[in-house]
Amino acid sequence: MNALLISTGTVALAEIGDKTQLLALMLAARYRRPWPIVAGIVIATVLNHALAAALGDWLSTLLTPDVLRWIVAGSFIAVALWTLKPDTLDDGDDKLSKYGALAATTIAFFLAEIGDKTQVATVLLAARFHDFVPVVTGTTLGMLLANVPVVLLGSRFADRLPLKAARLTAAAVFAALGIWALVRGLG
Repeated sequence: MNALLISTGTVALAEIGDKTQLLALMLAARYRRPWPIVAGIVIATVLNHALAAALGDWLSTLLTPDVLRWIVAGSFIAVALWTLKPDTLDDGDDKLSKYGALAATTIAFFLAEIGDKTQVATVLLAARFHDFVPVVTGTTLGMLLANVPVVLLGSRFADRLPLKAARLTAAAVFAALGIWALVRGLG
């Protein structure tokens, strides 16, 4: 249960103001069909984060606990610093429009998550907890907690979100996870 809750909270906070949240907003404005967009987010996130968690689990078997602890702690702290930088969204998804809301969202979200801080966090959480299903479930729930309201409410309230405060909170959570990994170890 610990892995599920920490994974959910970590990714939900990290996702606020992230490029995939901006992508969700853009897709909601373009298609005005929230449920296919939400379904696409679920499909893309489960696939992407399952691959990331599998990588994290695998890496944890290759490295000694001490080496893994330092890598995970350092990576969480690096992600904390990365989180402080606001994301932007590149306008490269016009080619996906012809596929409809579900396919466009699935493809765009999957690609946008590659190398994103929430994917990196999923690798780290899986390495930390060695609990594949709760980590993937938690990170997926975190993505949905952050993105579904954006899709449902569209652009009406986007300018009212306290993005700077959310980024600072997410950075603090990642830093705390890094310190926790150092102090408590991984096992």
